Amino acid sequence: MQTTQDLLEEARLLIYRLERISADSIWARRSSGHRGALLKWVEAMENQATRPEDVSDSRDLRGLAELIQAGYVFLEKAARERLR
Repeated sequence: MQTTQDLLEEARLLIYRLERISADSIWARRSSGHRGALLKWVEAMENQATRPEDVSDSRDLRGLAELIQAGYVFLEKAARERLR
């Protein structure tokens, strides 16, 4: 499993990429709520501890990892739509 810092960095990158989906795409609208959920998780985990390494709750890490995986599904579907 990835470290907390790695997951947070990956989540930030994913949030940025989800923001870049074209507004004309149906996937931009569908992913907006997911992006908001990711933002809340990242903020909560950053506020939970002064240093992300101090976060030891594996449920939080697992939940964030699942949100990240679901976010990649949105990106993949948006990319496929764009290639059509």
